[in-house]
Amino acid sequence: MSIDKVKDYFKKFNLENRVQEFAASSATVELASKALHCEPKRIAKTLSFKANDNSILIVTAGDAKIDNSKYKGEFCCKAKMLTPDEVENLIGHSVGGVCPFGINENVLVYLDESLKRFETVFPACGSSNSAIELTIPELEKYSNYIKWINVCKSWG
Repeated sequence: MSIDKVKDYFKKFNLENRVQEFAASSATVELASKALHCEPKRIAKTLSFKANDNSILIVTAGDAKIDNSKYKGEFCCKAKMLTPDEVENLIGHSVGGVCPFGINENVLVYLDESLKRFETVFPACGSSNSAIELTIPELEKYSNYIKWINVCKSWG
């Protein structure tokens, strides 16, 4: 199970006990914000794309949407989200639990500027009913991100 993969990943940093699991689904921004009793914008949603020959993850704020022209400017290709089957095979998590932790090798992780306005955010942890609260420096450290990017609109 993906959540076990994420817990094993966090075990290396003694953070596995910070992973929260819920009785209800947290598979969408709205459901996660209800489960966590926080504003939807503080949910760190992880979006999966194919960029050129790479599988990439972009972690954004819950209220942000991909801006196609900014995406194309950053990655020199049109934004093409992975299908649910591709997500599971290429990333290592299923849709609803995708996160930048415990992922397959060679997946590139980017953090969107929309997250920087928060002290802490809540990314999923590999299942459709889990999350972890991380500070922005912790998100940087544990996501093994490539760089901060600005590819979103409709936030702030």
